[in-house]
Amino acid sequence: MLDPMAIDSKPQAGGDLNRLPLEVRRGLYETIFRRRDMREFRPDPVPDEVLARVLVAAHHAGSVGFTQPWDFIVVRDMERRHEVKRLFEEERLRNAAQFTGRRREKFLSLKLEGIVESALNLIVTCEPDRFGPGVLGKTAIEEVEIYSTCLAIENLWLAARVEGLGVGWVSILRNDVLRQIFGIPKTVIPIAYLCIGYVDSFPARPVLEKAGWAERLSPRKLLHFDSWDGGPADTERLARLVEDPEIWREIFPGDGPGEDDK
Repeated sequence: MLDPMAIDSKPQAGGDLNRLPLEVRRGLYETIFRRRDMREFRPDPVPDEVLARVLVAAHHAGSVGFTQPWDFIVVRDMERRHEVKRLFEEERLRNAAQFTGRRREKFLSLKLEGIVESALNLIVTCEPDRFGPGVLGKTAIEEVEIYSTCLAIENLWLAARVEGLGVGWVSILRNDVLRQIFGIPKTVIPIAYLCIGYVDSFPARPVLEKAGWAERLSPRKLLHFDSWDGGPADTERLARLVEDPEIWREIFPGDGPGEDDK
């Protein structure tokens, strides 16, 4: 098997010898900006070779103590998918009950899954203490394996986008029922139920932003310095730069990634 870590990345000479070539950096940033949570899919099958690359990329995520706590359940069976769809519809109504008025109407109008329409579904799980109760880095933070599994999901999402695949995370579900449907042991935690498949197009902005559900926060407002109360001062250069299009000129010499993509 090809070891991705053995690939010659040809780092550039200069101030940082480990910096990857410009075209590689551009590809990474563009993939991040173009990733979307998709809900509408074409029925075209996903070739096994493509799915294999995506799964290998997910498996190369970082994990605390090199625990690699994830597993992947590939779901093609339509009977089970219809069971999940029914579960989603039940939970969707419960979820709607927390909203009132126009907000509730907006919620009910949103398409939030593609369980049956997508080429396949994928469950990413987490098995805590996979190699025993002694886990490097876990004594103070119990959830480190769950956090690590989320890194694998992000790897998967970005790799899928590179391959032209849409991914949609269906979170309006119940883990106890998912365990019953798919025979998942009680010691294993379902982390993400994903719909995966080809799509007609990827929107310029996130679906929920485009629908008026929420807006992307300013990165400047999320910065703190030295303490939670240490908000950015007017003279703080970093706080200005996170909103400055000029930081992207080297990566995107044209119009940049665009405000909608950031």
